[in-house]
Amino acid sequence: MSRHLPLILLLIALPLWLAASYGARYGFMEAGQWVGICVDQASRWECQVRANLGLMIHFKVMGWAALTTSVLAFVVPGRAGWGLAVLALLFGFPALALYNASFAVFALVIAGLRLVRASRAV
Repeated sequence: MSRHLPLILLLIALPLWLAASYGARYGFMEAGQWVGICVDQASRWECQVRANLGLMIHFKVMGWAALTTSVLAFVVPGRAGWGLAVLALLFGFPALALYNASFAVFALVIAGLRLVRASRAV
């Protein structure tokens, strides 16, 4: 297996994840059809998911998760730190798309810096 294969897969998966996050924002959270459906039938599972996602947005759960994970990734050495940086990106892109841009920007920068940091020779 190539040394660069995980990085290539990450560079393919992250734009798809960002597109899915924006799809959830514009197709689910901001779509007028869901507002009408959820006013009439609030007990539907889709409306429950939408309400819980709204609470996560309000309390900036994804932004805080991304920021915390990226800071941890920056201080944890080795493959564990790299994995935490990828996890921070996976939290950060939906946070960026779903109204938590103030935390997500810093989290994405810190996680990106961790991913490109050269490993130390022991």
